Amino acid sequence: MTNPTTAPLAWLRRNVELTSLIVLAAVVGAVWAFAELADEVVEGATRDLDRDLLLLLRNSDDPATPIGPHYLQEIGRDLTALGGVVVLTLAILAAAGFFLLRRQYGTMLYLLIATGGGILVSSLAKSGFDRPRPDLVPHESIVYTASFPSGHSMMAAVTYLTLGVMIARALPQRRLKVYVLIVAALITVLVGISRVYLGVHWPTDVLAGWLGGAGWAMACLLGARLLARRGHVERERSE
Repeated sequence: MTNPTTAPLAWLRRNVELTSLIVLAAVVGAVWAFAELADEVVEGATRDLDRDLLLLLRNSDDPATPIGPHYLQEIGRDLTALGGVVVLTLAILAAAGFFLLRRQYGTMLYLLIATGGGILVSSLAKSGFDRPRPDLVPHESIVYTASFPSGHSMMAAVTYLTLGVMIARALPQRRLKVYVLIVAALITVLVGISRVYLGVHWPTDVLAGWLGGAGWAMACLLGARLLARRGHVERERSE
């Protein structure tokens, strides 16, 4: 007799097309939300909201000083480094080594292409906008490029969420899948928050980075499922 609590999950597993459509809808939703947000930013409609949210993380008596003790600024710099190119590259190579040791060569190659392509798209996205960095507060981290979207936030979302969904596919137990995805999402969120806390990005820059990166990761999941059907990528494991 089928357990009523697990019946919906079992039904979804049998109807792969439906789950693929759900993932596709999520990708379209993320792209649409990114486009709408970009339009609002270009028109200047988010200026007041960005300003208010940024100042929430600053001392009301001295906006040049972030809230919290001094060591919190160092924590912020440590967290923001998790979205840097060097750290992300190391994470990608470590995950590729995981699949190499499992002899899942198709998945390893797809992982490298997916994450590398996402980071490239993130870099190119900045060239389409020329939004100035926040000038209300001093920057607590060195920056060189324009503000929208947040490169650290988008690259972190692209990398960690894509790594998360790919590693989750290789794990048989549902609780392990959930754990990996939660960790990937948590790191992504912390990187984005650190960018606002350090005063180097407007909140909407970070939100755009999250949307773009999440959309890319979900598109990679959809691509992995399609390739798995053709035998180019190893199939997802499940209990």
